[in-house]
Amino acid sequence: MKYFSDKTFKFLNSLHKNNNREWFNDHKADYETHVRQPFLALIADCQTPLSKISPHYVADPRTVGGSLFRINRDARFSKDKSPYKHFSGARFYHQRGRDSEAPKFYFHLQQGHCFIAAGLWHPEPETLRKVRQFILDNPASWKKAVYSKKFRDAYSREAEATVRVPRGFPADHEFIEDLKLKSFVAAAPISDDIVCGDQLLKVITRSCQDLSPMMDYLCAALDLEY
Repeated sequence: MKYFSDKTFKFLNSLHKNNNREWFNDHKADYETHVRQPFLALIADCQTPLSKISPHYVADPRTVGGSLFRINRDARFSKDKSPYKHFSGARFYHQRGRDSEAPKFYFHLQQGHCFIAAGLWHPEPETLRKVRQFILDNPASWKKAVYSKKFRDAYSREAEATVRVPRGFPADHEFIEDLKLKSFVAAAPISDDIVCGDQLLKVITRSCQDLSPMMDYLCAALDLEY
């Protein structure tokens, strides 16, 4: 099944150039037809395959409070006061709640920059400490989860890290560079042709399967079911 089309990207690119409420309100029907409704349909279709990967993860197609992020920006603390995002995205979250401190799957929709990702993005200090400690205590399963050739060839991992070794961790540990990371995220690009074609659901499902060992590991580090 096809969800998105060139009209999806055309709308988002036009919104980027005309980022104001008047333009958006005049073209809201295009947003619904070419972005929001097909995205909600994709999320709904992800429910069954995702439940087979992990029964504790949710693809929630509700229009409010579900997996789809709002198109509106939170500009309260930003110098950029543009009211809307020029991309769209959705997260598949742990059943403990979409805002819980738990690893998530994420799909990003933006022409030339579409991708699938999973993990923990800038977690709170205590969460970060738990993951680091788990890697320290369970290095073999961490290596198996993210260091296979297949995984490393397909997925890039977030590289933002501390300069110094985190306090209380050994500088000579096998995975010291991982222990210094500020996020634990892996991602892979998805071409615009795939996004606008009839294989998108299959590609997202396969990527979630590939990312599942890492997600399982991160959930174990935080005492979450997977």
